[in-house]
Amino acid sequence: MSNLVSVPKNGSLANTNSNENFPTLSTWLDDIFNRDLPSVFTSNFNTGMTLPKVNIKETADAFIVEMAVPGLKKSDFHIDLDNQMLSISTKTEQEKEENTAQYTRREFGYSSFKRSFSLPESVNADKINAKYNDGILNIVLPKKEEAKQKPARTIEIS
Repeated sequence: MSNLVSVPKNGSLANTNSNENFPTLSTWLDDIFNRDLPSVFTSNFNTGMTLPKVNIKETADAFIVEMAVPGLKKSDFHIDLDNQMLSISTKTEQEKEENTAQYTRREFGYSSFKRSFSLPESVNADKINAKYNDGILNIVLPKKEEAKQKPARTIEIS
């Protein structure tokens, strides 16, 4: 909490607040609601999995989406295209049970995420392809022929 002194219109710097060391209700509420939420609220509870990071690169011929998602199988992913909106999602569920003579232990695990991207009109939706290798999901979004960058050329003067 900062100790800022307000300057009244008459220009004096006298602090007239005798309770300067006690926060007001509004500053106390601002302090609570302006804090970052703990990571327990921003990640999945059972796995600690957070929203995966994405790199998007543009080349002359395509846009390339790289998503870091280790520990999954390619069958865990669902990639959908609907009205120029590309959605990448996954949902995994695990159930583990241990039986011993003295107890039974059962654990459940669940994790999911969904990322969506609005694609530019220059993407050729019919030729989009995806690969998953070594924990990286690569999606290649080829550009339409008319949107590809043409190499520089020299124009002859006649």
